[in-house]
Amino acid sequence: MLEIKHLMKKYGKFTAVDDLNLTIPESSIFGFVGPNGAGKTTTMKIMSGLLKATDGSVMIDGVDVTKNPKALKEHIGYMPDFFGVYDDLKVSEYMDFYAGTYYIPYEQREDLINNLLEIVDLSHKKDAYVDGLSRGMKQRLCLARSLIHDPKLLILDEPASGLDPRARVEMKEVLKQLQTMGKTIIISSHILPELAEMCTEVGIIDRGHIVVQGTVQEIMKQMTKVRRIQIRPLENMTALMKLLEEQPLVEDIIENTFDVEFSYQGEDKELAGLLKQIVLADIEMVYFKEKEGNLEEIFMQVTGGEQK
Repeated sequence: MLEIKHLMKKYGKFTAVDDLNLTIPESSIFGFVGPNGAGKTTTMKIMSGLLKATDGSVMIDGVDVTKNPKALKEHIGYMPDFFGVYDDLKVSEYMDFYAGTYYIPYEQREDLINNLLEIVDLSHKKDAYVDGLSRGMKQRLCLARSLIHDPKLLILDEPASGLDPRARVEMKEVLKQLQTMGKTIIISSHILPELAEMCTEVGIIDRGHIVVQGTVQEIMKQMTKVRRIQIRPLENMTALMKLLEEQPLVEDIIENTFDVEFSYQGEDKELAGLLKQIVLADIEMVYFKEKEGNLEEIFMQVTGGEQK
């Protein structure tokens, strides 16, 4: 769906995007994350045809954005990180205005607008004034507007910024629904945990180039050098501790009140063998699991501690 090769954007001597390479498959939700000023918005504006690249190429559904920005418009829906002021427009009027900008026939607009408002759960606000909506509702309305011409790719700049927890959940549900409809979605944020649950893949950008890309689980595995394992035995804590102390791949054992935590240097096959030994030793377990890494710590590690 989207392929970026050697993208560069310079403002005089300042390089905002530096040899950025990125591939995003169709029908995925891609999280574009990085510190403020890392180049996220600049890259997304180039994707959207709003900025001209200094060098490189951006292919969206076979269209080279850098050479043919006008042909791009039918393929993308762009949602900026701010919402314009429309004090005197109702929700339906706002949607009708944007339908007109895409030359959608008047007789088709009512059904289209009703369907889009239903997708973003704003049907009950059709006759409400835009300036009277909550921030979360305005964000969802802006998303509905970006869908007015049925684009294949959605580019959303900080769509969850400033939303309360409930509004974030609502936005996540809408994006998941759009993914099932075949949309490819790019979401930017400067907060990695914010994207973890909704994205199929994440790319972390810092100083204008991608420093790590993959699923959240892949990134955590790549960046976390030591695996931490937690085991809670039903009983026989002493026997479990003795068994662990005899293991050559087990280090830094910490005995807590109810469970044991330790570092493990082996791979999945060796870890499965350890689990088998515990079972054969007749030590019953409440749980045996790998401790998840801290996403914020990983973000800070990757970006050199420049999260804002």
